[in-house]
Amino acid sequence: MKIVQAIKKANESFVLQSTTKLKEPLVLVFGNRYLLESEHIFNEVRELFPDGHIVFGTTSGEIIEDKVLEGTVVLTAIEFEKSAIVVKRCNVADYNNDDKKMGMRLKSQFPKENLKHLFVISEGSTVNGSALIEGVEHVENTSFGLSGGLCGDDDRFERTLASYNENPKEGEIVAIGFYGDTLEISSANYGGWTTFGPERIITKSKGNVLFELDDKPALDLYKTYLGEKADELPKSALLYPLSVKATEDSDPLVRTILNIDEKENTMTLAGDVPEGARVQLMMSSVDDIVNGAFHAAELAMKDRKSSPELALLISCIGRKLVMDQRTEEELEEVKAVVGDNTVISGFYSYGEMAPFSGQDSCKLHNQTMTLTLFSE
Repeated sequence: MKIVQAIKKANESFVLQSTTKLKEPLVLVFGNRYLLESEHIFNEVRELFPDGHIVFGTTSGEIIEDKVLEGTVVLTAIEFEKSAIVVKRCNVADYNNDDKKMGMRLKSQFPKENLKHLFVISEGSTVNGSALIEGVEHVENTSFGLSGGLCGDDDRFERTLASYNENPKEGEIVAIGFYGDTLEISSANYGGWTTFGPERIITKSKGNVLFELDDKPALDLYKTYLGEKADELPKSALLYPLSVKATEDSDPLVRTILNIDEKENTMTLAGDVPEGARVQLMMSSVDDIVNGAFHAAELAMKDRKSSPELALLISCIGRKLVMDQRTEEELEEVKAVVGDNTVISGFYSYGEMAPFSGQDSCKLHNQTMTLTLFSE
């Protein structure tokens, strides 16, 4: 595996950190939405990697090594020397908001034989991540791993962009399939948030839209908890996500609010919030988040046969807001676990995709640190 990284600042060109020549690399380009809206961004990257498979995604902060950047573009180009990749895309506009159907169609484009892992970079403004994952994993006897994340737009929640081999645009879902006998890929996630306050029942919802808790308008109830911070919705909701437990026996999932509808008095979350589920508010501290990142890295490294050469990190914008000037501490914890020889890239997101520890099926998470580790 050969890897080249680069950073681009506003009104500047990419600065490559190595002159190593790569053959048909996977080029992951994560960056600030305003910079990725440039009509020249794709051609800039194409000039650097004429035969590259170029994948773009907007962020709520860029990750490169143990640094968190803002208002930049980070590029990681990877040549797989013993493995193969296949990249496919689709757009939410073509599926009439049927995200499960879209996921099924996306998965169907990949050759089944020897598919080891799918890494998904999804638009993050409207997609129901739970339904998307359900569609991708719809087939029985799923033998491939699945991880990834939802694109971000800082804390603006205006629009997110992604693309494959073209300028970034709205509504895009890009999936990268990895094939190879010697390829080892592991993924894991962990949060570090704790519940507080009374437990409530979801009495009315549809997909990822929440209408009522305990037969009362959910948005009104949520605003009561937020107090003065209600004026800053949906940004302030990142500090107080919801713990959602679908059944008595299921693992609780963390859900962040993506949008609110004042007229309908509803909240749209990043993933499903089924009726009958039990809900509690959550909060966290800097130390809890740092410890969560360390634990996520430990889980991703567990039972690996070889040391990772590449780590793709997707962490939630809510963690970044809590951490503030100490954000890089969670990256330092990850680096201490995965090792100095592991190249790190990634971004802060509106949602993370990974299985729970010890489970095969992928879930949509919020407020977690998610790692996907690669070696050939």
